Amino acid sequence: MKDPRVPIALEGYPFILFCVFVTLILGQLELLIAAACGIVVSGFVTWFFRDPVRTTPDESGTFVSPADGKVILVEKIFDDRFTHMDVHKISIFMNIFNVHVNRIPYPGTVQEITLQPGKFYSADTDRGSLHNEYCAMTVTSDSVTKYGVVQVAGLVARRIVCWAEKGDRVTTGMRYGLIRFGSRVDLYLPLSVKIAVSKGEKVRAGESVLGMLQADDQKD
Repeated sequence: MKDPRVPIALEGYPFILFCVFVTLILGQLELLIAAACGIVVSGFVTWFFRDPVRTTPDESGTFVSPADGKVILVEKIFDDRFTHMDVHKISIFMNIFNVHVNRIPYPGTVQEITLQPGKFYSADTDRGSLHNEYCAMTVTSDSVTKYGVVQVAGLVARRIVCWAEKGDRVTTGMRYGLIRFGSRVDLYLPLSVKIAVSKGEKVRAGESVLGMLQADDQKD
Protein backbone atom coordinates (compact mmCIF):
# COMPACT_ATOMS: atom_id res chain seq x y z
CA MET A 1 0.00 0.00 0.00
CA LYS A 2 1.38 3.41 -0.94
CA ASP A 3 1.68 5.86 1.97
CA PRO A 4 -1.35 8.24 2.01
CA ARG A 5 0.41 10.66 4.40
CA VAL A 6 -2.17 12.26 6.64
CA PRO A 7 -3.69 14.57 8.01
CA ILE A 8 -3.55 16.57 4.77
CA ALA A 9 -3.67 14.35 1.70
CA LEU A 10 -0.32 14.43 -0.10
CA GLU A 11 -1.99 15.22 -3.43
CA GLY A 12 -3.32 18.47 -1.96
CA TYR A 13 0.04 20.09 -1.24
CA PRO A 14 0.74 21.37 -4.79
CA PHE A 15 -2.65 23.11 -4.84
CA ILE A 16 -2.17 24.54 -1.35
CA LEU A 17 1.36 25.78 -2.03
CA PHE A 18 0.33 27.33 -5.36
CA CYS A 19 -2.52 29.23 -3.71
CA VAL A 20 -0.25 30.43 -0.90
CA PHE A 21 2.44 31.48 -3.40
CA VAL A 22 -0.03 33.49 -5.50
CA THR A 23 -1.42 35.09 -2.33
CA LEU A 24 2.07 36.14 -1.24
CA ILE A 25 2.78 37.68 -4.64
CA LEU A 26 -0.49 39.60 -4.52
CA GLY A 27 0.43 40.83 -1.05
CA GLN A 28 3.86 41.97 -2.22
CA LEU A 29 2.18 43.89 -5.03
CA GLU A 30 -0.11 45.50 -2.42
CA LEU A 31 -3.22 44.20 -4.16
CA LEU A 32 -4.91 43.87 -0.82
CA ILE A 33 -8.40 42.83 -1.94
CA ALA A 34 -6.98 40.19 -4.28
CA ALA A 35 -4.60 39.02 -1.55
CA ALA A 36 -7.50 38.71 0.89
CA CYS A 37 -9.35 36.59 -1.65
CA GLY A 38 -6.20 34.51 -2.02
CA ILE A 39 -6.14 33.87 1.73
CA VAL A 40 -9.74 32.68 1.59
CA VAL A 41 -9.02 30.40 -1.39
CA SER A 42 -5.88 29.02 0.26
CA GLY A 43 -7.86 28.27 3.39
CA PHE A 44 -10.60 26.53 1.43
CA VAL A 45 -8.17 24.39 -0.57
CA THR A 46 -6.38 23.34 2.63
CA TRP A 47 -9.73 22.51 4.23
CA PHE A 48 -10.82 20.58 1.14
CA PHE A 49 -7.84 18.24 1.38
CA ARG A 50 -8.33 17.59 5.10
CA ASP A 51 -8.12 13.99 6.24
CA PRO A 52 -9.66 13.69 9.72
CA VAL A 53 -9.29 10.72 12.04
CA ARG A 54 -12.31 8.41 11.96
CA THR A 55 -13.48 5.77 14.45
CA THR A 56 -14.36 2.59 12.54
CA PRO A 57 -16.99 0.21 13.99
CA ASP A 58 -15.40 -3.01 15.20
CA GLU A 59 -18.43 -5.29 14.81
CA SER A 60 -17.70 -8.35 12.67
CA GLY A 61 -19.39 -8.37 9.26
CA THR A 62 -19.85 -4.60 9.09
CA PHE A 63 -19.53 -2.71 5.80
CA VAL A 64 -18.74 0.98 6.28
CA SER A 65 -19.07 3.88 3.89
CA PRO A 66 -16.11 4.39 1.53
CA ALA A 67 -16.88 8.11 1.20
CA ASP A 68 -18.37 11.15 2.87
CA GLY A 69 -21.49 12.48 1.18
CA LYS A 70 -25.11 11.81 0.39
CA VAL A 71 -26.55 8.44 -0.63
CA ILE A 72 -28.19 9.01 -4.02
CA LEU A 73 -28.96 5.41 -4.99
CA VAL A 74 -29.72 2.09 -3.29
CA GLU A 75 -30.89 -0.72 -5.56
CA LYS A 76 -30.49 -4.38 -6.49
CA ILE A 77 -28.94 -4.97 -9.90
CA PHE A 78 -26.92 -7.49 -11.85
CA ASP A 79 -23.46 -5.93 -12.07
CA ASP A 80 -22.00 -6.89 -15.44
CA ARG A 81 -19.08 -4.45 -15.21
CA PHE A 82 -17.09 -5.19 -12.06
CA THR A 83 -18.26 -8.11 -9.87
CA HIS A 84 -20.37 -9.95 -12.50
CA MET A 85 -23.02 -11.03 -10.02
CA ASP A 86 -26.27 -9.88 -8.43
CA VAL A 87 -25.50 -7.10 -5.97
CA HIS A 88 -26.77 -4.22 -3.89
CA LYS A 89 -25.52 -1.02 -5.52
CA ILE A 90 -25.07 1.99 -3.25
CA SER A 91 -23.99 5.32 -4.75
CA ILE A 92 -22.60 8.16 -2.64
CA PHE A 93 -22.26 11.67 -4.07
CA MET A 94 -19.51 13.93 -2.71
CA ASN A 95 -19.81 17.68 -3.17
CA ILE A 96 -16.86 20.06 -2.86
CA PHE A 97 -17.52 20.56 0.85
CA ASN A 98 -17.17 16.89 1.80
CA VAL A 99 -13.98 15.15 2.91
CA HIS A 100 -12.69 13.48 -0.25
CA VAL A 101 -10.38 10.83 1.19
CA ASN A 102 -11.87 7.38 0.49
CA ARG A 103 -11.72 4.40 2.87
CA ILE A 104 -11.97 0.62 2.62
CA PRO A 105 -15.54 -0.63 3.32
CA TYR A 106 -14.65 -4.19 4.40
CA PRO A 107 -11.44 -6.20 4.98
CA GLY A 108 -9.98 -8.48 2.35
CA THR A 109 -7.42 -8.73 -0.44
CA VAL A 110 -7.42 -6.45 -3.47
CA GLN A 111 -8.14 -8.68 -6.44
CA GLU A 112 -8.13 -6.15 -9.26
CA ILE A 113 -7.81 -2.40 -9.90
CA THR A 114 -8.93 -0.89 -13.20
CA LEU A 115 -8.53 2.76 -14.19
CA GLN A 116 -10.77 3.59 -17.13
CA PRO A 117 -10.51 6.99 -18.89
CA GLY A 118 -13.83 8.58 -19.77
CA LYS A 119 -16.01 11.67 -19.76
CA PHE A 120 -16.64 14.21 -17.01
CA TYR A 121 -20.41 14.52 -16.78
CA SER A 122 -22.08 15.46 -13.52
CA ALA A 123 -21.32 12.61 -11.09
CA ASP A 124 -24.84 12.44 -9.64
CA THR A 125 -26.43 11.38 -12.94
CA ASP A 126 -26.87 7.98 -14.61
CA ARG A 127 -24.88 9.24 -17.58
CA GLY A 128 -21.99 10.12 -15.27
CA SER A 129 -22.10 6.69 -13.65
CA LEU A 130 -21.89 4.94 -17.01
CA HIS A 131 -19.54 7.15 -19.01
CA ASN A 132 -17.29 9.08 -16.62
CA GLU A 133 -13.69 8.22 -15.89
CA TYR A 134 -13.46 5.75 -13.02
CA CYS A 135 -11.16 3.61 -10.92
CA ALA A 136 -12.73 0.27 -9.96
CA MET A 137 -11.39 -1.98 -7.22
CA THR A 138 -12.64 -5.48 -6.41
CA VAL A 139 -11.87 -7.05 -3.04
CA THR A 140 -12.25 -10.65 -1.90
CA SER A 141 -12.34 -12.06 1.63
CA ASP A 142 -13.16 -15.20 3.58
CA SER A 143 -16.63 -13.83 4.35
CA VAL A 144 -17.76 -12.68 0.90
CA THR A 145 -16.93 -13.86 -2.60
CA LYS A 146 -16.13 -10.31 -3.64
CA TYR A 147 -17.34 -6.75 -3.51
CA GLY A 148 -16.59 -3.75 -5.68
CA VAL A 149 -15.91 -0.10 -4.89
CA VAL A 150 -15.68 2.36 -7.76
CA GLN A 151 -14.37 5.93 -7.64
CA VAL A 152 -16.13 7.97 -10.32
CA ALA A 153 -14.89 11.35 -11.58
CA GLY A 154 -17.36 14.20 -11.88
CA LEU A 155 -18.03 17.46 -13.68
CA VAL A 156 -15.36 19.28 -11.68
CA ALA A 157 -13.30 16.30 -10.50
CA ARG A 158 -10.49 15.60 -12.96
CA ARG A 159 -8.18 13.40 -10.93
CA ILE A 160 -8.78 10.06 -9.25
CA VAL A 161 -6.11 8.87 -6.82
CA CYS A 162 -5.91 5.26 -5.65
CA TRP A 163 -3.15 4.26 -3.23
CA ALA A 164 -4.22 0.61 -3.11
CA GLU A 165 -2.44 -1.94 -5.29
CA LYS A 166 -3.36 -5.41 -6.51
CA GLY A 167 -2.59 -8.01 -3.85
CA ASP A 168 -2.78 -5.58 -0.91
CA ARG A 169 -4.38 -6.86 2.26
CA VAL A 170 -6.78 -4.10 3.34
CA THR A 171 -8.72 -3.48 6.53
CA THR A 172 -12.01 -1.72 7.26
CA GLY A 173 -11.62 2.06 7.42
CA MET A 174 -8.14 2.10 5.83
CA ARG A 175 -7.50 5.12 3.62
CA TYR A 176 -7.03 4.03 0.03
CA GLY A 177 -7.51 7.06 -2.23
CA LEU A 178 -9.29 10.30 -3.01
CA ILE A 179 -11.01 12.17 -5.84
CA ARG A 180 -10.32 15.87 -6.35
CA PHE A 181 -13.14 18.41 -6.30
CA GLY A 182 -16.54 16.68 -6.32
CA SER A 183 -17.43 13.17 -7.46
CA ARG A 184 -19.09 9.91 -6.40
CA VAL A 185 -18.25 6.43 -5.14
CA ASP A 186 -20.32 3.37 -6.13
CA LEU A 187 -20.31 0.30 -3.90
CA TYR A 188 -21.35 -3.16 -5.14
CA LEU A 189 -22.19 -5.49 -2.26
CA PRO A 190 -23.21 -9.17 -2.41
CA LEU A 191 -26.85 -9.97 -1.67
CA SER A 192 -25.77 -11.69 1.56
CA VAL A 193 -25.34 -8.18 3.01
CA LYS A 194 -28.34 -6.65 4.77
CA ILE A 195 -28.45 -2.98 3.76
CA ALA A 196 -28.67 -0.52 6.64
CA VAL A 197 -28.84 2.76 4.72
CA SER A 198 -31.40 4.42 2.45
CA LYS A 199 -31.46 7.03 -0.29
CA GLY A 200 -31.06 10.58 0.97
CA GLU A 201 -28.99 9.74 4.05
CA LYS A 202 -25.68 11.47 4.71
CA VAL A 203 -22.73 9.20 5.49
CA ARG A 204 -19.14 9.50 6.70
CA ALA A 205 -16.24 7.49 5.30
CA GLY A 206 -14.94 4.83 7.65
CA GLU A 207 -17.70 5.38 10.22
CA SER A 208 -21.22 5.09 8.80
CA VAL A 209 -22.51 1.52 8.56
CA LEU A 210 -23.95 0.72 5.12
CA GLY A 211 -24.72 -2.94 5.70
CA MET A 212 -24.13 -6.08 7.74
CA LEU A 213 -23.41 -9.64 6.70
CA GLN A 214 -26.15 -12.02 7.74
CA ALA A 215 -25.03 -14.00 10.80
CA ASP A 216 -25.06 -17.31 8.90
CA ASP A 217 -22.68 -15.91 6.26
CA GLN A 218 -19.99 -14.63 8.64
CA LYS A 219 -16.80 -16.63 9.05
CA ASP A 220 -13.96 -16.34 11.49
